[in-house]
Amino acid sequence: MSPVDLSELLKRYFGFDSFRPLQEEIIRAALEGRDAFVLMPTGGGKSLCYQLPALAREGLTVVVSPLIALMKDQVDALQSAGVPATFLNSTLDAAEARRRLAGLYNGEYRLLYVAPERLMLDGMLDRLEQWQTEAIAIDEAHCISEWGHDFRPEYRQIAELRFRFPDLPFMAFTATATDRVRADIVTQLKLRDPAKFVASFDRANLVYRVLPRAQPQRQVLEWVNKQPEDSGIIYCSSRARTERLADMLNENGVRAAAYHAGLDKKVRARNQEAFIRDDVRVMCATIAFGMGIDKPDVRFVIHHDLPKNLEGYYQETGRAGRDGLPAECVLLFNASDVAKQTGFIMEKTDEHEQMIARNMLQQMVHYSETRDCRRRSLLEYFSETYAEENCGACDNCLEPKETFDGTVAAQKMLSCAFRIREKSGFDFGLNHLVEVLTGGDTEAVRKWGHDQLSTYGIGDEFGRNEWKAIARELMRLNFLHQTPGRMSVLELSADGIDWLRAKTPLELTQPTVPKTKEKKRKPRVGDLACDEALFDCLRELRRTLASERGVPPYIVFSDVALRHMARDYPITPAAFGLIHGVGDKKLEEFGDMFTAEIEKYLEANPRKEF
Repeated sequence: MSPVDLSELLKRYFGFDSFRPLQEEIIRAALEGRDAFVLMPTGGGKSLCYQLPALAREGLTVVVSPLIALMKDQVDALQSAGVPATFLNSTLDAAEARRRLAGLYNGEYRLLYVAPERLMLDGMLDRLEQWQTEAIAIDEAHCISEWGHDFRPEYRQIAELRFRFPDLPFMAFTATATDRVRADIVTQLKLRDPAKFVASFDRANLVYRVLPRAQPQRQVLEWVNKQPEDSGIIYCSSRARTERLADMLNENGVRAAAYHAGLDKKVRARNQEAFIRDDVRVMCATIAFGMGIDKPDVRFVIHHDLPKNLEGYYQETGRAGRDGLPAECVLLFNASDVAKQTGFIMEKTDEHEQMIARNMLQQMVHYSETRDCRRRSLLEYFSETYAEENCGACDNCLEPKETFDGTVAAQKMLSCAFRIREKSGFDFGLNHLVEVLTGGDTEAVRKWGHDQLSTYGIGDEFGRNEWKAIARELMRLNFLHQTPGRMSVLELSADGIDWLRAKTPLELTQPTVPKTKEKKRKPRVGDLACDEALFDCLRELRRTLASERGVPPYIVFSDVALRHMARDYPITPAAFGLIHGVGDKKLEEFGDMFTAEIEKYLEANPRKEF
């Protein structure tokens, strides 16, 4: 197809005037019949990369997805845009399943969403041939890799599709994967010389913050109340905590619900549905929640507890701001989380698994305690370089951490590690090192005679947690090295010995949290100024229309589309049709109602300039 044709389809069905980065190249590769590997972060527009080719070619495109909860929302959104799409999964009764199967045999659909376990049932592959399948798209492709953060064994069976359909183009999509996982996806799916597309992992509209967790319930409530109309997710490490937080928020007038694997399946489904439809504003959840959520207007994600690894953290924060508008990602950090997570790791019986988990935790702690740009730290984890000195959208760039002359503190800690090894002939763990520095009277200190060392008790200027923070920074500087395995110890490294000998000055992060007034941030990427009062009116109309149709509000229009309406004040069908996100079907179905609402608003309120 010509560029004009693709652009025309883009506007007619999805209401967009231009493609996002890489989308058009990916779509052209699909239409040329090539296999493709696509790594594009959440909110980057992956779905369009297989949906638009399905409209531009004859036959059926099969979308393999593990997310049964998400299929209905995706199909509802496509049908509301006039795209003939359907899904097959266990939620359908027999009569509805037969009706959809008949439609597939009659060629009524261009897109079919199906779970991997359903796809591999007896007779299903024969049906795909009869339905004139022309392409296969595998969503959440990282689920096929044991090196990924969400490995699912049933995904391994998908490779059989390649033998059954050797000539069809296969497309693999994922939002998060390290170099190792990317290679594994290509191998496991048997992609043939695939066109590879790796978009930037940078979610420019997200602001990253790490706050010291002191009074978490108060901190959570204050943060939620900062954004009184917005949806958000609060991730917790335990089921009980999700319920306690949800109860606390409800008692304080915030509509909240809990979600975790221990709840009855119907309760989970009901709470999820309430969140998607904006009946509940805040979801307090374990990591069991979120992968199947296609809610674009989540404005904040709070991590009450320390995540196990950066990949999971990136995935969870990525559920904020999928519509491209600004959103906040807040991590409440407490050093006690490190000890708790380390305890869980020690329970693992496999030494290799233990080593991997410990390394992942160390990376997560480094991210939490660094004074460098958090965006740069996240992107480096995914092998991407961030060139800007100041991202303008993380706490370290907006409010740089206080530092102090840490020369003496570092000398004390490194010297203590040296003296302990000198006396005993081997190294000890972080806790023991800190006990010696702070003059702790423990059985181990007395047993090994470390209360007789010259470095015993010389660190009374800091408490234990502060010394642990200093030790972790010295690990990041490679002055100390933590060994892997069950009996992990701290070793003085060659770099640490060289520094002790050189006695050069050293600046460290202030281990106690400074009480500084928050500086005014720069305008965030994605800010879209509009008439906020009109935006609220349009949001209420959207809620009513969505309720009447039994769909989530964002299926009617996204927040981005409403903000464009509240900025441009379209009161004619022609003007409304030019709005971002308004395709032909939505213009026909909703144009009169929204233009009437805008006209009514303008009768009582003046236009604003933006």
